[in-house]
Amino acid sequence: MIICIGAGPGDIGYLPRRSADLIAHADVVAGFNAVIDVVRPLIPDSAQVIQMGYRDQVAQLDEVAKLHHAGKNCVVVFMGDIHFSGFQYLERVERACGHPVETMPGLSSAQVLASRAKVCFDETTFITFHRRGDLSPFKRHLVHVLQDQRNAIVIPCPWDEARSFMPWHIAAYLLENGIPADQQVEVWENLTRGEAEWHGTLAECAEHRCSDMSIMLIRTKAPMDSQIEPSHLPTPEQSA
Repeated sequence: MIICIGAGPGDIGYLPRRSADLIAHADVVAGFNAVIDVVRPLIPDSAQVIQMGYRDQVAQLDEVAKLHHAGKNCVVVFMGDIHFSGFQYLERVERACGHPVETMPGLSSAQVLASRAKVCFDETTFITFHRRGDLSPFKRHLVHVLQDQRNAIVIPCPWDEARSFMPWHIAAYLLENGIPADQQVEVWENLTRGEAEWHGTLAECAEHRCSDMSIMLIRTKAPMDSQIEPSHLPTPEQSA
């Protein structure tokens, strides 16, 4: 058996109980080094731990697949939620195994940010640049989202200098493509683990530097009005 699970945004307290049970009863637990560190307190002493980085992930996943085909219970752990920014890694797992694998959702930092910043997903679009390959379609999509007056929650790309697309790069790109300089932006870092937040305009964000563990909220300039019924409570002026 092999299953891929989302470990949540970083604090083990956000890991679903079902996922914790899967780790606690696994023969093999695999994942990127930083994610293994999150779930390590749950890994039994009897389990084999297979850690990996970007350079050796294919070889290490091949090893996990061999153990899976040998009958071991294998858990591959993803940061956050697989369905927000882990699909390319999931594709690598399935390629190594030679078949589709089961997944267990986790809590994404995008969901935590929505909670912290009080925005709802039906008025917000999620875009991740934390992916390999051509980012151009996603960049254009972000411009269209903001032109359509929606909020955008954005996961930057923190990799090497040639490919990184961090909040200051994103802000500069949006300014070059006509998004207003006074659009309000929030950058949150290390959600659920010593959080920090920054608020400013898009123009200011282009000059702001932050860590690899960052996520952005770009607020629409025209938020939707509430569509619930009018309140029957008297206003402060009526009560006076």
